[in-house]
Amino acid sequence: MDDSMKQLQEKLIEVEIEGESLLLARQQLVENDRLRNGNREALTALRRRAKTTKTSVPTPFESIMRDVESRPLVKEVCPTCGNHDSKEKTWVMFPGTDVFANIPFHAAHTILEKDQTLLNYEANKLQSVVKEKSLWISDQGVLADTISPGVLRSMVTLSDKPKIAQNE
Repeated sequence: MDDSMKQLQEKLIEVEIEGESLLLARQQLVENDRLRNGNREALTALRRRAKTTKTSVPTPFESIMRDVESRPLVKEVCPTCGNHDSKEKTWVMFPGTDVFANIPFHAAHTILEKDQTLLNYEANKLQSVVKEKSLWISDQGVLADTISPGVLRSMVTLSDKPKIAQNE
């Protein structure tokens, strides 16, 4: 084989590997979304059981009033538990296992909320990987016949952060 054919072959192998990693990242993103939806449904079920919503329980202002008196003025209330008995046992099945555990209500929703935070972080990371891989593949010219590299670059570089206008 001459050099140009070897270069073409190496380039095709490189693009193929990146394409496979892109598909893998997208599959992981789908799986992550499935877990996030399950967690969100479980948290909603716990909130319904406690008869609260994300914003229905007022946050305590104990830190503001700490200097006024030595005893707490407001009992600290968990936003999810509300007035619900936080020690009441709740059955929970841990993800990826067939193990059920009867744990306190407060511990159950705390575990789910921490998992949700972690899953959101992982989802954002995977979305960044998918954007990066898509942009790289587009820059190689592989997607040029379906989506122009300029259009893809403009879509990939979009951000959800609003631009703050500077007042002068």
